Amino acid sequence: MLDPKLVRENPEKIKQELQKRNQEFDFGPFLEIEKQRLSLVRESDELRENRNKVSEEIAALKRRKQDASTLIEQMQGVATRIKELEERQKNTEQKAREFLLALPNIPHESTPVGKDETENVEVRKWGQPREFDFPALNHWDIAEVLGIIDFDRAAKIAGARFAVMRGAGARLERALMNFMLDLNTSKGYTEVFPPILVNAESMTGTGQLPKFEMELFKTADPLFYLIPTAEVPVTNLHRQEILEEEKLPIKYTAYTPCFRREAGSYGKDTRGLIRQHQFNKVEMVKFVKPEVSYNELEALTNDAEDILRKLELPYRVMALCTGDIGFSSAKTYDLEVWLPGQGKYREISSCSNFEDFQARRADIRFRRTGKKGTEYVHTLNGSGLAIGRTVVAILENYQQKDGTVTIPDALRPYFGADKIG
Repeated sequence: MLDPKLVRENPEKIKQELQKRNQEFDFGPFLEIEKQRLSLVRESDELRENRNKVSEEIAALKRRKQDASTLIEQMQGVATRIKELEERQKNTEQKAREFLLALPNIPHESTPVGKDETENVEVRKWGQPREFDFPALNHWDIAEVLGIIDFDRAAKIAGARFAVMRGAGARLERALMNFMLDLNTSKGYTEVFPPILVNAESMTGTGQLPKFEMELFKTADPLFYLIPTAEVPVTNLHRQEILEEEKLPIKYTAYTPCFRREAGSYGKDTRGLIRQHQFNKVEMVKFVKPEVSYNELEALTNDAEDILRKLELPYRVMALCTGDIGFSSAKTYDLEVWLPGQGKYREISSCSNFEDFQARRADIRFRRTGKKGTEYVHTLNGSGLAIGRTVVAILENYQQKDGTVTIPDALRPYFGADKIG
């Protein structure tokens, strides 16, 4: 959530910043609500001040054993009016919050300005795509030959956009999970295994609600949401908490299943593992001081890249433009891995700095050592990595002419063999 004071005092500036996202917002209703709220606050304050003065007069009259009934009756009316004003104030504050919850984050000045993903900027590349002396297959064809992923039975069990990992496919998924978690924890991330069902407050805290309600799976009674990413429960570990400065940065890594309706992706990636309703992911989340958050973003991105480097998978880093960054993000790098079966780079990780946007929604603050007051932390998160898409990358990049798939050297101790097939 944006700073209400910033929006109140600089609506035109905020409007211009959000136009970089190709979005238009009418701040008139918010400013009118704020005008009403301030008027209510002023009247309430004046009445309380008057009540305090009259209370002193009543006390003085009682000490002199004089009649104070008229003033007491007046103050009863004042108390009723104050209560009425407080209720109206709560109502305006709720309306103001609803407006602010619908506003996306302001892009950081270093985020490239652009209309959509076609204007994202390549930052760097790593690795050389392999040249094949045979026709490179898509991962779903490789998986069918090896019998390691069953899409047909998954469709029978659940429907489209699900997969059953079988034999070596299931083992590869598990090996990647452990490999990623071990690598992340070796870099100081604390491993957690959080709930995958969360409440509405948690979804609101990280920005999925109210805007992305239609993208979420949920239960009916009681109401829970299935997480679209471990970012949600892990960020909310410290919701409504005040952290001590010396404990920052706090770094977590988590494996979870993730669930997405993919409501806006009709017709996209209908085959294979790229766009599933249920998938596994290892996530990294950071809570940091504001002045170091962009250095921490670079470090976080490097940690995600390191997984790809150790697996020897060619990739590129893309700085997302203002028209493509997520709702809560101020700056995002996408890591895109080379997929020879598709002949293009595809996203495998997204690393973002949300600045204090999520912290305001979730009320996550910190106290500087020796100083009064508190500040909002900056939160960051990144996929480290999306496991299903890493399976795709390994199958396509390490496929062999004889139909087998070589296992990357770094993964062999986890997988227990040097190839599939």
